[in-house]
Amino acid sequence: MNSRTIALLLSLSLLAACNEKETPPAPQARMVLAHQVEIGAGFNHAEYSGEVKPRHETALAFRVGGKLIERRVELGDRVVAGQVLARLDPADLAQSQKSAAALLAAAEAERAFAQAELERYRGLKAQQFVSAAALDAKETAFKAASEKVHAAAAQKSLASNQSAYAALSSDSNGVVAAVLAEVGQVVAAGQPVLKVARTDEKEVLIAVPENRVAELSQAGELTVTLWAAPDKGYRGRVREIAPQADALTRTFATRVAILNADAEVRLGQTARVLLPKAATGAGTLIPLGSVFQQGKQPAVWIIGTDGRVHLRPVTVAAWREDGVAVSGGLAAGERIVAAGAHKLIEGETVQVMAP
Repeated sequence: MNSRTIALLLSLSLLAACNEKETPPAPQARMVLAHQVEIGAGFNHAEYSGEVKPRHETALAFRVGGKLIERRVELGDRVVAGQVLARLDPADLAQSQKSAAALLAAAEAERAFAQAELERYRGLKAQQFVSAAALDAKETAFKAASEKVHAAAAQKSLASNQSAYAALSSDSNGVVAAVLAEVGQVVAAGQPVLKVARTDEKEVLIAVPENRVAELSQAGELTVTLWAAPDKGYRGRVREIAPQADALTRTFATRVAILNADAEVRLGQTARVLLPKAATGAGTLIPLGSVFQQGKQPAVWIIGTDGRVHLRPVTVAAWREDGVAVSGGLAAGERIVAAGAHKLIEGETVQVMAP
């Protein structure tokens, strides 16, 4: 066989190989995450973290100014109603009381002299030794002296009260929540010195986003748990929702009263407020990524028994941060595509990834 024959045979074999059609590889099924529909399930407790606060907290201050010479309580001490908590230097107040007493005595002496003068002029008028105008002047002087006595008596009473104001007492049973002044400090009248929190009513202060305010206000009875004792629950009820959102956090300060608080609930503890499960009816909560927007109609991909997906419209009750609340269009036990819904086409075969 010569070289020309060999070259011809090689060319024919190459031409035959080019004419053979290659079989395309079978398409691989797309991997998806699946979610099994459970009617009425998936609505977790909405949870808010907060701090245990007293319902009533009073800032105590002296009614008069002065130098603080004694503070009998420290932060966290328990106090009872009427207990003296702090004292001011009484020296200046005592001098004021003495001054007021001296002014009252002088006013009383002036009134006694004016009364004696009035009686003498009345006798002289009866004998026609003085005029009626002179008698009227003495009567006016006596009235003025009497009013000075009344004013001096009121001033003395005020000075006496101010001397009593040198002692700062608690108005109710509670615990010292804050110490705002130290011994030796000069405080003004009305300047807070101590804060006393009542322990008979306790509540939890939480911050609620604006899209949950209506839900919380209609929640009824709530569950309160302490971070230190998560297995023990307390009954709670919304007592107050701030009428205006916080300027920085854009949340509404909400106070939840603890209805059955015991000694284990202490002020300042970290607490959780749990809302009851929503009344879901025949609805369910599905992942956000499972919803495919078909025009204006929300839909989900149903995974059939043959592994193919089919688009089905659903009724959305609410869009939530933890999922989509669906009130219609799904049946219990069905599997839907939980992620990647926008990449699928009708009838496509998928393979469910193992969780």
